[in-house]
Amino acid sequence: MPTPGETGLIDVYFVLLPDSLILDWAGPAEALRMANQALVAQGLAPRFALHFVSPHPSATSSVGVAVTGLERLPALPTTTPCWVVLVGQPGQTITVDSDAARAVLHWLRGLRLASGQVELVTICAGAVLAAHAGLLAGRRATTHHQHLDELQRVEPRCDVVANRVFVEDGAVFSSAGVTTGIDLVLHRISTVCGPALAAQVAQTMVVALRRGPHDPELSPFLAYRNHMHPALHRVQDAVSQTPQGDWSVPGMAAVAHTSPRHLTRLFLEHAGVAPLQYLRRIRLAVAQAALQSGHNVTRAAEVAGFGSDTQLRRAWRQFAVAGTPSDAASLSNQ
Repeated sequence: MPTPGETGLIDVYFVLLPDSLILDWAGPAEALRMANQALVAQGLAPRFALHFVSPHPSATSSVGVAVTGLERLPALPTTTPCWVVLVGQPGQTITVDSDAARAVLHWLRGLRLASGQVELVTICAGAVLAAHAGLLAGRRATTHHQHLDELQRVEPRCDVVANRVFVEDGAVFSSAGVTTGIDLVLHRISTVCGPALAAQVAQTMVVALRRGPHDPELSPFLAYRNHMHPALHRVQDAVSQTPQGDWSVPGMAAVAHTSPRHLTRLFLEHAGVAPLQYLRRIRLAVAQAALQSGHNVTRAAEVAGFGSDTQLRRAWRQFAVAGTPSDAASLSNQ
């Protein structure tokens, strides 16, 4: 792995089409700028040269603000490292029938990806654009959960990975969308500049928890909530706000103003999970955050509401979390 003091500039090309999602590229770009700033403060040379490129000199962003002064699509070098960053656009599908999109696809088809040289970074539905250009055949990649089926249709030869923050495959790095693009770029900063500097950037950005390639895209606090039942949402809100409370099915039923038996039916029908299983999943998420914040296994179990380390470990296995609680505690202390 490169050391923090290693020299050599990486050209980072953010490809901006009309209506590009501004958070997809602005957050990662700021992370790279802050990394350069931190390096200079340490007396080291910056590592990232940011370029914003497009077929046209200006483009309207997803929020209507015009971005001007864009560079032309470059002739990419093959001997010096560079990253090509593709981002998403609003809408249920990614359309590629505009003149600008066709120009970008033509340019992308000329890329010769190679690890450490020309590397591809996709954020959100930027992976779909890469698929249209033929860059994901035989690759593992992810995208925003609303575009997973579209990605598979566009490129059947891509191994589409669901519910991951980001995925690495050689010279291709893909993320699920918006904030996960920051997670991916922090990971890349860590690889290039060292984990200490990446942690400094994360702290500056007030990113409380850096996520890795094996973490789920969707927060457990948002899982099981794709329904419209108000009483069930009241229970889920109450459990999420105080997961360490002395919860039982009758206690949850009191919040919903229904019987325990009827509450169980509501959970299974609308959330697809039993009430106590939902409680364990929320407690597990709290315990994971506590472990990643530096708490030991016993303390993490306590703050999450588990009665013992054993209960935490049982939930860990039940929900097929990689590794063990002890592994997570050790990793946070490295």
